[in-house]
Amino acid sequence: ANKLAREGAEAAKNQPPDWDKAVDLFRKASAMDHKYADELAAVYQGRGYASAKNQQYQDAIQDFTEALKIKSNDPRIYEQRAAAEMKVYDYDKALADYSELIKLKPNEVRYLNYRAYVYEVKEDVQNSMADTEKVLKIDPNNQEAKTRKQRLEQKVAERMPLTRPQSSPAPAHTP
Repeated sequence: ANKLAREGAEAAKNQPPDWDKAVDLFRKASAMDHKYADELAAVYQGRGYASAKNQQYQDAIQDFTEALKIKSNDPRIYEQRAAAEMKVYDYDKALADYSELIKLKPNEVRYLNYRAYVYEVKEDVQNSMADTEKVLKIDPNNQEAKTRKQRLEQKVAERMPLTRPQSSPAPAHTP
């Protein structure tokens, strides 16, 4: 296991890294000795990041998912997967990942802003506004949230039915 892990580490350090070889070696090492699981998660994450950089978002999502199976409380992996999911317009999955991130780091303005954005894209004005308000409570000068709040208020105003001024009812017609 130790030898496989060393070889896996070497493959990950190559320029460019041989992520496939590193994942394969660390998968084998981890199967023999669970102490290599974190390294396996790291090489999945590295390969996922490389895939995303090459616009191979589905491959990236798959690798980030494998990394999260090992390190389910790592906010960085959720963030990277959510970003890849946004690139393929999988807003429901991105929303779930941002919600997970907010459970891990409830006052992280970035995650609240991202989730508010996803809600806005999905036309969920109420939830987008709720997250936007949370951001502004934490950071009253957050420009992104201030701008979004204005957009959302505009959308709400546009959806409001026009109300007629209240006047006395029209007299009934009598023939």
